Amino acid sequence: QVQVVESGGGLVQPGGSLRLSCAVSGSIFSIRDMGWYRQAPGKQREVVATITSGGSTNYADSVKGRFTISRDNAKNTVYLQMNSLKSEDTAVYYCRAVSRNLALYWGQGIQVTVSS
Repeated sequence: QVQVVESGGGLVQPGGSLRLSCAVSGSIFSIRDMGWYRQAPGKQREVVATITSGGSTNYADSVKGRFTISRDNAKNTVYLQMNSLKSEDTAVYYCRAVSRNLALYWGQGIQVTVSS
């Protein structure tokens, strides 16, 4: 089985920073793309940032300039550095990995709450 485990979430004040980690392990041959998605109550899940195996990144307009996605291929881990956090960033954040054969693997999600 493939395991996708997020960590690093929690409560932070507006303007603060948080770093999320997502480690992928198990019987996956190789990871093609990785990304972070989020879902706030009453809203659809949306893409936050993605990164390819080669390091090419894309960001949602709402987080550009504030969030940075990165990955460590040797550790099968993707990170999301979140700076200048706003209340509207509050959501459950999900990590997604795409294998070389295009199988999708999702983490269970981790809560990020931005509140004073």
